[in-house]
Amino acid sequence: MAFCLMKSLSQKSTNSLSAALRLTSSELVGAKSALSAHGLLYSTKRAKKEEIIAAYEIPAPPPPLDDDIPTSGISRPISEILKELNKKVPDSLIRARTEANGFSIKYIPWHIVNRIMNLHAPEWSGEVRRIDYSADGKSVSVTYRVTIYGTDAEIFRESTGTSSIDEVGYGDPVQKAEAMAFRRACARFGLGLHLYHEEL
Repeated sequence: MAFCLMKSLSQKSTNSLSAALRLTSSELVGAKSALSAHGLLYSTKRAKKEEIIAAYEIPAPPPPLDDDIPTSGISRPISEILKELNKKVPDSLIRARTEANGFSIKYIPWHIVNRIMNLHAPEWSGEVRRIDYSADGKSVSVTYRVTIYGTDAEIFRESTGTSSIDEVGYGDPVQKAEAMAFRRACARFGLGLHLYHEEL
């Protein structure tokens, strides 16, 4: 009888285990189908999202042809740049002012010098190197450097400009001294240099 009871229990356990395995297998199949459906839905949503993004994206412009690239004043040898800068500046761009001692001088305003540099040497750079005040505090001097870049070399010139602290007019003394130093540094390349020759 004990043997029959054990056999019955073993059979029930086997049946329960088989049922459990069948249930687990069914659940796995169902879970796999659900995951596949979810993955398909995710892929579809992602594809639609990428299509929407692609529809609003601005396409990158095609690379420019060599003929489309402006070359005037850019990537030229230093000798060609200096040749342009040494040309005489038209009289219409020249200004005159009278100093405190009554002496009249001609000059090119700094903003016109800046435009001429941009035209003939667009790859130039400028920087203030020093600002020095006099011992008595009555004047300020600015040292300015201008650098020109060519295909074969780069060169720089420096000059100074001085302004009185008490000088009246537009701008502060440092600004005036910087403008003067900038003009003089450009003149060392030949820009407006003929004006200095006229003063001699």
